[in-house]
Amino acid sequence: MQQQNKQESPACHWTQQRAQAFAVADDLRVSPFYSDGRTYGTPTWIWSVVVAGRLYARAWHGQQSSWYQAAVQQRGGRIHLSGHNFKVAFAAVTGDAQLLARIDAAYREKYAASAYLLPMLQARPRSATVEILPTN
Repeated sequence: MQQQNKQESPACHWTQQRAQAFAVADDLRVSPFYSDGRTYGTPTWIWSVVVAGRLYARAWHGQQSSWYQAAVQQRGGRIHLSGHNFKVAFAAVTGDAQLLARIDAAYREKYAASAYLLPMLQARPRSATVEILPTN
């Protein structure tokens, strides 16, 4: 189920062109709203992957990560990716083992050379997976 940003409603999906650019980009910074629902939080640089045209990210420190907690509580904010800023909605990914496995595979492919790959596939970060959706 997709959750909606308190400020704006999400668009369906990223365009195919954007998703292709995001799939190779490695500059994702997330800024979920602070608790006031209007002020963007401090940008946090994180890994991202694209699966079936949809953008996903995981918190290294799992559900205790401050950016993850803000993202799931506020459900919106902005990102910087592929050289651009975007207003977004965040939706927690839970209970879909098949989707999580596909996201794992995308991490393995994109970050294969990184020493940090295996920790990102563990239960703690896996439990803190979010979909990042464009907003109008």
